[in-house]
Amino acid sequence: MGSTRSIGDRAGLRSLLGLALVAGALAGCTSAQPGPEDAADALAKALSTGDFDASGLSDADAATAADVREKAFAELARWTPAVTMQSVAIDEDDKDKAVATLAHTWDVDSGDVDWTYTTTARLTRVEGEWQPAWSPSMLVPDLTAEEVLTVSRDRAERGDVLGAGGAVIVEDRPVVRLGVDKTRVTDPVGQDEVARELAAALEIDADAYAARVAAAGEKAFVEAIVVRQGDPAYDVAALGAVHGVNAVPDTLPLAPTRTFARPLLGAVGPATAEIVEASEGAIVAGDLAGLSGLQKQYDEQLRGNPGLTITASAGPANRVLFHLDPRAGEPLALTLDPSLQQSAEELLAPVEPASAIVALRPSTGEVLAAASGPGGEGLSTATVGTYAPGSTFKVVTSLALLRSGMTPDSPLSCPATTTVDGRAFANYPGYPASALGEIPLRSALANSCNTAFIGARESASQQALADAAASLGLGQEVAVGFPAYLGAVPDSAEGTDHAASMIGQGKVQASPLAMAVVAASVARGERVVPQLVASAEPAQAPSATPLTAAEAEALRSMMRSFVTDGGGDFLLDVPGEPVLAKSGTAQFGAQDALRNHTWMIAVQGDLAVAVFVEEGDFGTTTSGPLLEAFLRSATA
Repeated sequence: MGSTRSIGDRAGLRSLLGLALVAGALAGCTSAQPGPEDAADALAKALSTGDFDASGLSDADAATAADVREKAFAELARWTPAVTMQSVAIDEDDKDKAVATLAHTWDVDSGDVDWTYTTTARLTRVEGEWQPAWSPSMLVPDLTAEEVLTVSRDRAERGDVLGAGGAVIVEDRPVVRLGVDKTRVTDPVGQDEVARELAAALEIDADAYAARVAAAGEKAFVEAIVVRQGDPAYDVAALGAVHGVNAVPDTLPLAPTRTFARPLLGAVGPATAEIVEASEGAIVAGDLAGLSGLQKQYDEQLRGNPGLTITASAGPANRVLFHLDPRAGEPLALTLDPSLQQSAEELLAPVEPASAIVALRPSTGEVLAAASGPGGEGLSTATVGTYAPGSTFKVVTSLALLRSGMTPDSPLSCPATTTVDGRAFANYPGYPASALGEIPLRSALANSCNTAFIGARESASQQALADAAASLGLGQEVAVGFPAYLGAVPDSAEGTDHAASMIGQGKVQASPLAMAVVAASVARGERVVPQLVASAEPAQAPSATPLTAAEAEALRSMMRSFVTDGGGDFLLDVPGEPVLAKSGTAQFGAQDALRNHTWMIAVQGDLAVAVFVEEGDFGTTTSGPLLEAFLRSATA
């Protein structure tokens, strides 16, 4: 027989089930109570943010904690610590007590070094809730309510800028900071007088400088100018002898001369407010930073990381909490040849319009010189100037014509003038009559016959011109690691626009760097990508039809003809290997007052050069002498 349960048994079972359900419910309620880990997490968040409203502290302790943290961390306000609960240990003898270990991480360095430490917090369970007990040592080990944290920075040695062969271009050089020292003249009237006297001597805005002096603290030194030691433009001894003026010796990262490659290299000086803000704490007021040019572009590499010391202080007593030695910046290696750069700058110094000389090594693409004359007013005319290249572009047009089936000896018609859609085009004034009529392509390039190239426009479409330009590196869009404009050649144009493109005008644009690349590509026999920053990754240029050996040889022979049989005969006796060249003149401005951009490009051995003057007579007469002098200096 099967077993049976009595009514009493069933009642007992129901009672047991009921107790089990109640116990389960109670167990569920107990597990839902926040544990000490939750309380430690909330406290960690409060220590990180400074908001103690949900920290678990009493209202009075929360207010005290916020006040102590704000005062203690005032100098660290640019950083926010990351605070996390690392562990919680419950007291074995008293289960209502626990100790939380909190991990603090401060990202105080722009590199990979952090300030890290741990603190502890005591927790007590009151009526089922875990509550922390406030102590300033939760913020920093052993911190007292009277201590505040101070930060001092030690300037890192800035990396040098190096040139070809490791030659030092920019390094710390001695300077003198001239300004009014308010401890030397204490009355406001006297301070104003000396400020204006100094400003007048330095030819700076007297009102603005006097206002800065007046606004500065009573013991301030108010800098007016920084003078390179030995600069002949300033009599530092005389200026420093003026009552109230102080001449403070210092060093700054400087190039060999005040003008050396300045538009390209840029300047170093006290960080601006904008730079400080953009750095997200890596740079603070008073730090040196790159202000322009390559110094700014590669500032993070060059400036290194400053040394840092964080101290807890209370009156005269202090203790070091964290110290980081400064780490010197990494040098910036460039391909510039200091002697060639200096030679180019000396040649351009007396040239009033914007001007440039760019030299490349065709075999490598290395930029050996990129000099911009003073007429550019600080613009790197050499690398980012944008101008019509004029007849130097006929080298590109010649390549397009060669690809149409012509040879250097193919005949072209060179009349005195030609008309396209009602617009008349002429050769340059003084064009040799002996080179008119039917002449070979070689002579058209050598004598720069505009009408011959325009007349051949049916053999070289605008797309063919753009393709040929790309083969010679003109118009390529490629990241080269420094500010550079490599030109633009439209791939569609008709009528007069196409005719103008054939002779490097219209919408064709180039920089001196871009035209040096064209010359270098002809010399090398393949497209050249310029390289200035030695450490930069090799740039990947967009695809283009490769230049063939036969095309390159034909272009070289025609550029040599410009020297032997055309307008470049003044280059015949330049020492060294034979010079290949092409001149260019591009008109600009109002039709009734046209002016000329003047150009020269050349190749001599493993050297390719472009010379540009924004306004002159002709390529051979204005830019030609500069080219000749540069080539002679390069072979001296």
